[in-house]
Amino acid sequence: MAHGVHRLLISMLLLAAGVMAAAAADYPSKPVRLVVPFPPGGTLDLEARLIAAKLRDNWTQPIIVENRAGANGAIGVDYTARSAPDGHTMVLNASLIVTTPQVQRTPYDLNRDLVGVVQTAVLTFVLAASPKTGVSSVGELVALARKEPGRLNYASAGIGTGIHLYAELVKSAAGINLTHIPYKGEGSAMQALLAGEVDMIFSTANAIVPLAKAGKLRALMVTGTKPMESLPNVPPMDGVYPGLNIDPWHGIFAPAATPKAVVDQIAADVRAAILSPDLSSRFREMGLEPIVVTSERFGEIVRRHYERWGQLIRENNIRTD
Repeated sequence: MAHGVHRLLISMLLLAAGVMAAAAADYPSKPVRLVVPFPPGGTLDLEARLIAAKLRDNWTQPIIVENRAGANGAIGVDYTARSAPDGHTMVLNASLIVTTPQVQRTPYDLNRDLVGVVQTAVLTFVLAASPKTGVSSVGELVALARKEPGRLNYASAGIGTGIHLYAELVKSAAGINLTHIPYKGEGSAMQALLAGEVDMIFSTANAIVPLAKAGKLRALMVTGTKPMESLPNVPPMDGVYPGLNIDPWHGIFAPAATPKAVVDQIAADVRAAILSPDLSSRFREMGLEPIVVTSERFGEIVRRHYERWGQLIRENNIRTD
């Protein structure tokens, strides 16, 4: 009897493995949607379109980039989470995906409803100050903030965005008081900084570097563990506050029940696309470093960042609702 049950279990496992292998072999069997949970024109949108164009060269089905913006990215992520778990609907998002559910109510549970397919890139954020502050280093910024508590403020693209949370991370590490002024989007926040309405911002290197080189802003620190090639004299976060750095990233997610064989197939195809010389070059022009890891490794990164950002969010009672 026991041997019969054992043989039955083995047969079922082999059958399941065969079904999953067949699903991967037939993938994609219909048009694929790559959701971008933000409006057209941003870095994620362009990245998605570059990846989709490259995948079209090898896939037998079209891949459509679909913008579903709103609620700090939650609308597009929820749409993906509720889609059929067959690999034909995915979402490309930033590490914002791990913070949004922790600062606002979302209809999905990130850890339950989605699976990380592949990390596509890491990017660098730069802490930059307006020349009107008179500071030219993190040390001078901290000294001024301690001398005049509450005087300095910083702009963000909204509560819970990376621009907001990186500033809160440094604020907590340095033990200083900075006033948060949220704007509706990164563009508005940058305009306010250039107009001298706010004192500083954490923003993408792509946005900050040209302004810093033109003398319109002062770059004080970059995320990461080493200086940027384009800002060689600006210290990395890990050099100023060892162990504090959290690398911002972009990655693709799918509904949680998507067969692993399909997830692995997508990850392999996306990896090949991103690491191709022409796409890698385009990524770097956009301020992105093309870095792809296995689905398992990406899942570990997502979980670790969920916990680290969650601790900061709870400690500072950061909520939008």
